[in-house]
Amino acid sequence: MKIKFKNILTHITLIIVCVLSLIPLLWLLSTALKGRSENIFAYPPVFIPKDFTFDNFKEVLRLVPIGRYVLNSFIVAFVTVILNIILSALAAYPLARMEFKGKKIAFFSILATIMVPFQTIMLPVYIITLKLHLTDNYSMLAGYLGLILPFAVNAFGIFLLRQAFLTIPKEIEESAVIDGCNSFQIFYKLLLPMIKPQLALLAIFTFIGSWGEFLWPSIVLTDEKLFTLTIGINNLSSAFSADYRLVAAGSIISIVPIIVFFLALQKYFISGTTEGAVKG
Repeated sequence: MKIKFKNILTHITLIIVCVLSLIPLLWLLSTALKGRSENIFAYPPVFIPKDFTFDNFKEVLRLVPIGRYVLNSFIVAFVTVILNIILSALAAYPLARMEFKGKKIAFFSILATIMVPFQTIMLPVYIITLKLHLTDNYSMLAGYLGLILPFAVNAFGIFLLRQAFLTIPKEIEESAVIDGCNSFQIFYKLLLPMIKPQLALLAIFTFIGSWGEFLWPSIVLTDEKLFTLTIGINNLSSAFSADYRLVAAGSIISIVPIIVFFLALQKYFISGTTEGAVKG
């Protein structure tokens, strides 16, 4: 009886937290669907629009090249995800499965960078980007590379995949060596397929972080053709006298790809968060 009551209490708490988390999103959607005749700042707040309309979405699509912004964001996010998976896996594999001098020092040095906010190293990274000519002043490709390379790998990804590799029994690797596999074949054909949940988890977090990145693109981009969705949506508030209906509609459009990407990989999400998180 006590266990049943505890489960009910847990579920009620989770439902309350879920509802509280959804309130900002619901308010954003409500604002995007309200017509011009309705006061979006009314008190008490009205969640269900009385003047229901999709005109705000149509207006956003008409006023800004939203398709171009989405394409730019997708290119940057997709390439960033691919590079993170490849580079994090290549760095995590020797840290988990090989023995060499300075291994622990290297691992803890990488791990320590998690505590360093990007804002503190942003200036030197920007100077390096300028010196390497990785800005849209030189070419579109350079502009894309300037957006992608500073986030191509991070300590979180290396740590996550290292922990995942540690959960795989060494006997499996030893059997592959007996069968004649070299280190790269063991890594690519044997171990990587066994950590698909963690790879999917890393892909989800990287995609969300890259898709929603605002500060770095706003610094390095000058050509509107390369603007990502976050920069384009931000321009709505300045170019059109802060019409929050349009800003809300644009924000909803920007959220949709994240939801689709998460739903596509959700079957790996739970297992990815629980496997490989304890062994060290």
